[in-house]
Amino acid sequence: MLSRVARRAAAAVALVVAVATACMDKETARRSVLFPLRTGGPRPDELPAMLNPEPPFRYPADLYAQKVQGNTTLRIFIDTLGAVHPESTVVAESSGYPALDSAAVAGARELRFTPAKLHGAAMAVPILFPVYFRHPEARPLPGDTVLQRRAASGRRRVP
Repeated sequence: MLSRVARRAAAAVALVVAVATACMDKETARRSVLFPLRTGGPRPDELPAMLNPEPPFRYPADLYAQKVQGNTTLRIFIDTLGAVHPESTVVAESSGYPALDSAAVAGARELRFTPAKLHGAAMAVPILFPVYFRHPEARPLPGDTVLQRRAASGRRRVP
């Protein structure tokens, strides 16, 4: 589905896969929750889940035209209502392209989640949230074959 959307998308629209919802398995997602690592606190029983029907990230038009691709990992804070606190969003790992990193940070403002829960009660958590910028006509980046194998096993396909 994402690849069809990308082919129809204008150059300014991103084909971006937010891994936390598309390709991340439960154990990887659980390790992405930083709260217990930073505070020694308990891990949530239920992880936050993205509610956005499509990832809200926009590919910078000039980089899309050049078929530049990259991965940006954000550190975001999700509160007990599932809202992302934009002032706490930072680039944990850069794509190497400031414009892609900025687009990831800007798109994170529109993310909405179900909150993490511990024993049924909502809890706030910081998480690592990877964002993949992929051009439908560019060659796969190293590591993309792992995502394609996951797609073949029934998960959403990443171009």
